[in-house]
Amino acid sequence: MFKEIIKWDIYEVQTGATPITGVMLRGRVRKFCLENNRNVLIENTQDSEKTVRFAVPAGENPSDINYYIKKILPDVKIELISENIPNPVLSKLKINIEDRYTLY
Repeated sequence: MFKEIIKWDIYEVQTGATPITGVMLRGRVRKFCLENNRNVLIENTQDSEKTVRFAVPAGENPSDINYYIKKILPDVKIELISENIPNPVLSKLKINIEDRYTLY
């Protein structure tokens, strides 16, 4: 039996000058969430340079994740960009537009 599809809220992470890729950010955030019993998806972007996106189940407060990211990236900006997205792809947001696709 299938479970109900999880819907996710997507956040975009960018910095001014601090490197955001190649610094193990995704793995560190994933480990932080594992240790704090949080569900998270996190990916580098392909449609925007020097950007990482993460998602948490819709309606969950990401303040602990945001606080952790701000601790390791002092010049970070974190912005909610999409809400209630089922099975999101974070690297390219246009993939989440269901009307773009047919199943034939």
